[in-house]
Amino acid sequence: MPSTPPPEPPDTRTPDAAPADTAAPPPRPVAPEAFGEVVASAAALGRFLRGLPGVDAVGLEARAAALGTRSIKTTAKAFAIDLAISMIDLTTLEGADTPGKVRALGAKGAYPDPTDRTAPRVAALCVYPDMVPVARAAVAGTGIRVASVATAFPSGRAPLAVKLADVRDAVAAGADEIDMVIDRGAFLAGDFLAVYEQIRAVRAECGGAARLKVIFETGELSTYDNIRRACWLGMLGGADFIKTSTGKVGVNATPANTLVLLEAVRDFHAATGVRVGVKPAGGIRTSKDAVKFLVLVNETAGEGWLSNHWFRFGASSLLGDLLMQRQKLRTGHYSGPDYVTVD
Repeated sequence: MPSTPPPEPPDTRTPDAAPADTAAPPPRPVAPEAFGEVVASAAALGRFLRGLPGVDAVGLEARAAALGTRSIKTTAKAFAIDLAISMIDLTTLEGADTPGKVRALGAKGAYPDPTDRTAPRVAALCVYPDMVPVARAAVAGTGIRVASVATAFPSGRAPLAVKLADVRDAVAAGADEIDMVIDRGAFLAGDFLAVYEQIRAVRAECGGAARLKVIFETGELSTYDNIRRACWLGMLGGADFIKTSTGKVGVNATPANTLVLLEAVRDFHAATGVRVGVKPAGGIRTSKDAVKFLVLVNETAGEGWLSNHWFRFGASSLLGDLLMQRQKLRTGHYSGPDYVTVD
């Protein structure tokens, strides 16, 4: 007769325990004093952004590819998988979202692997503003944060008053984090001051209640130089995180464009002492992908960014593959996709 499998270890997490490093620090102020003259006028801001060092596209892509070949094995791989799970903003941003779907996603975020209660919880649940109250109720007592997209996501095409009302409603409903999109049209037209002032206005609406993630939609910015300029614009405007993309266009997060963001936060921290987080979003689907991004973080920004205070994955399908790989390390074989819930 087959032997009886040992019982699963009990869930040792207390009901109000958060994933490691989830508790947010106070939102930071806008442009540090050292950059006061830079943001004093449209001309000064334009000169500063256009004067940033150009990005060597060939060198950037070669470095991203080389770091992606690093081999992570055994205990280091297990650590990386658990760290990646704890960094996920589990996301549903569809027109057909229902309260039931959001509640199910909340349950998955709190107990990603029902067969193993030692699996870490995700960092946040990311939803549209009208679903924030449902998401808050779904993750109450778990320490999982609620993030909400705003500012006419994903296009950003709305008057500023509408964008600010969007943010205000999400914060009032209990969002811990706001993911805003910049006005790419204004940015590409060279109206950097308008984009900066919109970021500052959204930062003010977040107040001390919510951290601000600024989304650039890197796939629409055309060049790495533009992405670098957008990074500095977001950080000067008061972003707590800078984020690659909405996940709604053809080109989303890539190792190369994420490397630009990581270099920018590293350099901003060196210049000001202010740390800003990074969130690649869209197109990251496998454990192998996630590990590549974690290597980029460690080798570019440093260990200080290897927590969900300062690095997140915008994803939902990624969690399923991470759980399958985690089960493989724990049991020695793959359980199969049927054992991982489908969002």
